[in-house]
Amino acid sequence: PTSAQLSVVPHSGRFRYTLDNDLLSTEQRQFYEDNGYLLIKKLVSDEDIERFRKEFMRICRREVKPPGVMIMKDESLKSQFGQSEKVVNKVQDFQEDEELFRYCTLPEVLKYVECFTGPNIMAMHTMLINKLPDSDKQTFLHPMHQDLHYFPFRPASRIVCAWTAMERAHQDNGCLVVQPGTHKTTLKPHGYPEWEGKTNKLFHGLLDEDEKIPKVHLVMEKGDTVFFHPLLIHGSGINRTSGFRKSISCHFASSECHYIDVKNTTQEHLEKELEEMVRKKYDATSVELKDIWNFRARLVQGERINL
Repeated sequence: PTSAQLSVVPHSGRFRYTLDNDLLSTEQRQFYEDNGYLLIKKLVSDEDIERFRKEFMRICRREVKPPGVMIMKDESLKSQFGQSEKVVNKVQDFQEDEELFRYCTLPEVLKYVECFTGPNIMAMHTMLINKLPDSDKQTFLHPMHQDLHYFPFRPASRIVCAWTAMERAHQDNGCLVVQPGTHKTTLKPHGYPEWEGKTNKLFHGLLDEDEKIPKVHLVMEKGDTVFFHPLLIHGSGINRTSGFRKSISCHFASSECHYIDVKNTTQEHLEKELEEMVRKKYDATSVELKDIWNFRARLVQGERINL
């Protein structure tokens, strides 16, 4: 079920992290249970990936301006390259861009998502990442982190990320790195890593990383898709090549999940940072974390219940 050579130890008792269905084999379910991720080869077609790539280029050139989209750039390259893919390292919250949002509605993706969320599925958080070649001024390294740190909804086991490689991802161009089995742990404190001048806005990382836990580099071909649990500790390395490493992803959640209050938790400082960013961007006087997520969330299958 995966490119990583890890042993799968069967154990009795019911599965905690997947739902009964006819799609996943017992071995695949057991692998996800033990490791917190599952890699499916060649899931998304070359044609679809090409369409996503073209739309990304149009966004970079400002030919389309989807409402609500957050375009993250390396400002130090702007004077050199202007508005182009050589500057944009991430397009986030593309839920209002119908072309990119098609990714979140692909039947071949949703049939796997349903194995984790059940039939009522919300697309909660969308990203197209264009990992730029590393420069001296800015490192596009994403520190090891747990995605649940960003999400004010639960339960965690009914949330899953689908992450599709838009070209071959390997160690040299900064593929995903995971720590298998860490999805069974709790949400850990996150913050900005102490890297001199090399932190990206909202790229929080674990404050106390356990170096003893083995890491697996997920080498993926174009169209390969990995599904992973929001507590799985993962990150990505720097891109040491001269090309760009693109991927498209969406975090899906069961619409039966519910919002939680993150006050007095390890997520509180993130809430303040996000609310401040949104207030500045939209010149809003008051905004709540739940409002931000309500705006981002879109139903892709079944019915909308809580989220």
